[in-house]
Amino acid sequence: MFSENVLFAFGLTLFAGLSTGIGSLLGFFTKKTNTKFLSISLGFSAGVMIYVSLVEILQQAQMTLVNELGKSIGGWVTIISFFGGMFIIALIDKVIPEEENPHSLQTVEDLEEAEEEMETKSTNSGLMRMGIMSALAIGIHNFPEGLATFAAALKDPTIAVPIAIAIAIHNIPEGIAVSVPIYYATGDRKKAFTYSFLSGLSEPLGAIIGYLLLYRFLNDTIFGIIFALVAGIMVFISLDELLPASEKYGEHHLSIYGLIGGMAVMAISLVLLG
Repeated sequence: MFSENVLFAFGLTLFAGLSTGIGSLLGFFTKKTNTKFLSISLGFSAGVMIYVSLVEILQQAQMTLVNELGKSIGGWVTIISFFGGMFIIALIDKVIPEEENPHSLQTVEDLEEAEEEMETKSTNSGLMRMGIMSALAIGIHNFPEGLATFAAALKDPTIAVPIAIAIAIHNIPEGIAVSVPIYYATGDRKKAFTYSFLSGLSEPLGAIIGYLLLYRFLNDTIFGIIFALVAGIMVFISLDELLPASEKYGEHHLSIYGLIGGMAVMAISLVLLG
């Protein structure tokens, strides 16, 4: 029953993960960062992820677990799994050193400054390390996101598509964050793009590993737990990464307008596709 959707689920996850490479391409082929558009887009992604997590995914998880385990036990397992997802992503965030955390914002203009600096400075090993560690940190962050997208696509493709798009948008500035310090250190656009591109591969990798580990045990109870975990992970990412980044790139109200727009589009989509 699951094999029919596996290829589709993997394709969505691959699309979401490799959008880190889009961040690098934007940096190399555009001259100015459209911060207002990026702010609205990140707020939009947060709105999509928060709405679909709380209204659709968590509700499906609870209904499934209550049907399988009973009202009391199912309810408690839902709650524990939801906050467990938050704990997992928060723990990943905690173990990554602050200076190498991928949440620092970079813009296209930073690449231009890097190009000017390269004319007067030799290769900076410290910056190279920063870029590589940023790529590694983003890879670690993307691993559970990959599993989340993949699991959603296996269970309900109609909600997986907007999730994948939201995660893809949120991965674009992360791609810039990887490529800027690497290009600054080496002056090599190809190397900067490659590391940025590879950091996104952990998303489909998370999908593959998760599927290989879980596919023998997949049943309604396991799917219910995974869905509640996914909801917790996506709400945490939205509140901890997307909304703060949206506000830093633009204005507070642009972030909120994007958030509301994302929720509205997701709500209408669920009604139309339901």
